[in-house]
Amino acid sequence: MTRRPLVIGNASGFYGDRSDALREMLTGGPLDVLTGDYLAELTMLILGRDRLKNPDLGYAKTFLRQLEEGLGLAHERGVRIVANAGGLNPAGLADAVRTLAAKVGVPVRVAHVEGDDLTARVDGALTANAYLGGAGITACLRAGADVVVTGRVTDAALVSGPAAWWFDWAPDDHDRLAGAVTAGHVLECGTQATGGNYSFFARHDIRRPGFPLAEISEDGSAVITKHPGTGGAVTTGTVTAQLLYETQGVRYLGPDVTTRLDTVRLTDEGADRVRVTGVRGEAPPASLKVGVTRIGGWRNEIVFVLTGLDIEAKARLVRTQLTEVLEGVADTTWTLARTDHEDADTQETASALLRLVVRDPSPDRVGRTLTSTAIELALGSYPGFHVTAPPGPAQPYGVFTSILIPSDEVPHTAVLPDGTRVRVPPAEPPASQAPPAEPAALPAPPAFEARGSGGGAPEGVGGAAPAGSGAEPRETVRAPLGAVAGARSGDKGGDANVGVWVETDPAWQWLLHTLTVDAFQALLPETARYTVDRHVLPHLRALNFTVTGILGDGVASGHRFDPQAKALGEWLRARHLDIPVALLPAPEATS
Repeated sequence: MTRRPLVIGNASGFYGDRSDALREMLTGGPLDVLTGDYLAELTMLILGRDRLKNPDLGYAKTFLRQLEEGLGLAHERGVRIVANAGGLNPAGLADAVRTLAAKVGVPVRVAHVEGDDLTARVDGALTANAYLGGAGITACLRAGADVVVTGRVTDAALVSGPAAWWFDWAPDDHDRLAGAVTAGHVLECGTQATGGNYSFFARHDIRRPGFPLAEISEDGSAVITKHPGTGGAVTTGTVTAQLLYETQGVRYLGPDVTTRLDTVRLTDEGADRVRVTGVRGEAPPASLKVGVTRIGGWRNEIVFVLTGLDIEAKARLVRTQLTEVLEGVADTTWTLARTDHEDADTQETASALLRLVVRDPSPDRVGRTLTSTAIELALGSYPGFHVTAPPGPAQPYGVFTSILIPSDEVPHTAVLPDGTRVRVPPAEPPASQAPPAEPAALPAPPAFEARGSGGGAPEGVGGAAPAGSGAEPRETVRAPLGAVAGARSGDKGGDANVGVWVETDPAWQWLLHTLTVDAFQALLPETARYTVDRHVLPHLRALNFTVTGILGDGVASGHRFDPQAKALGEWLRARHLDIPVALLPAPEATS
């Protein structure tokens, strides 16, 4: 007998998300399971430092505060709660939830998932955690758990684990699991699926977007939606944007299944309802990713404000005056942001920012000696000297790397509500498996020679019809890419990804042949010295670019102006190139 769809929601996209979201989701409409994603690469470093101060910590404390009211609401409505808020100490958080439940008088069965913590096996690691799949969550729910807390599982496992429990899927139900993973990837970042951080944000009221839901069917297909009356919007565009976020390649590798993102199809089913179908899955890899954080050294930062005339000369003077104190510092980065405007009518808009970031293994070389020397220039440097903040001591920074380890070497364990410990075996492919057919080949884009970046892509790029397409040349106009394309970007350790999509088939054919790797690097000159890979997702009318190494040692090392590449896609959209007039939106009529 076919079981009704699982209604599963999300109430947290990161550690620090809206605190009232859990209550909003529990009271806003029907729900079977409510998930919360609290972990990110930077969060693991923060929790690692918490654990150094107090071994009983290492979990997301805000989750407990949300449960003070949420436990009773969930119990009344029969909603299961699944969250990775356990961080580095899921057993400790499970005990804390039990203590809280007794205090507020709510009878709940609490289970947790552990085995991801491999810190003791990695020399010099502050934290080292394997990305587990959803099978441990499934086991806990099958044993009757009302609340399941985990350590480092994949974000999508918070959805695929409950879906496998609800429908009793087998480990080799790859297509179904891949469908649930896709839904999980859409939900994991909360309101990013309902209009938050969306390129075309002006189309919707997103002052307070609601959190997303997925109605997952037994075949693995899903409808992405949200509770009635909540803000924001669910459209094929908002879902596409989230599907492109922080993914690399068309094969999305996971511990339970490899999801083929190039098979995902989206269909608009009316107001705030987008159906996800067609997702194909393959056997998972034989190894698990392990995220490793370390204390990388010490950093400091000074931002000088340069106002009015002679901005470049003022910047050169400061750099010259600090040359001696910076000798021997391991890493020094100067950035001049020309935020100044000519003949400005406010002092702030007449000013530019000169940013100095220093990093070193020793706190002494980037500590008070450096900042005090900078401040001592106050009366003997450029006219109008001042800085944005007082001098501070050096701060430790973290480094994120990842390694692979065989899945069978990771002690993935479900600790059931009665305390029983169940070892979760790694997923294995069936004895014989015919690989799914590859999607139809797409025409190869023409070669493009990068020739500078002063005004966007070189003149002429983007306007010509694709070679061999049979199309006539089209009239073009110089315009920003964002006039026809949306984008979303983010970080994966030291790499950045930028997903770009369009909304019509003619625009897709143009984008496919125009936005090559060379064109991408010409539009974003900061990426030119890095390896850039392009991945084609035709059903989404999307391209996904991976820029390897642009974020250095990851967000915690903080060497870039935008350390998580959150706005890299918006910079790309703001760059100009030749766009066919027929693809541009019609100008609004004036009265």
